[in-house]
Amino acid sequence: MAKHSLRHGQRGITLFGLMFWAFLVAFFAYLLVRTLPTVNEYVTVQRLVEKIAASQPSTVAEARAAFDKQRDVEYSIASLTGKDLLITKENDRVVISYAYDKEIPIYGSVYLLIKYEGRSK
Repeated sequence: MAKHSLRHGQRGITLFGLMFWAFLVAFFAYLLVRTLPTVNEYVTVQRLVEKIAASQPSTVAEARAAFDKQRDVEYSIASLTGKDLLITKENDRVVISYAYDKEIPIYGSVYLLIKYEGRSK
């Protein structure tokens, strides 16, 4: 019976392997926690741009003022102002475009750069 157990050997994870996977999972969890607020901001901006474009503002200034007014209400929008929006007309419809970068500090001088862009439909 002793020969049988020696042939198959032990199976499982070593302490080093466990620590490696724990570090890897913790690092990606840390990145997720750091990036979720920027994704939330992007979704909020996109929803706001869609709402303003659907209301078909008559002037560029009116569209920018509407964005700034809603920006003051939404606490999560910090990267854009009404001046940053590109407002055009396509087929008699107002189209609002935007683009911005978000730098997320990871550790020391290491940053994660995310480039967000979007436009109304």
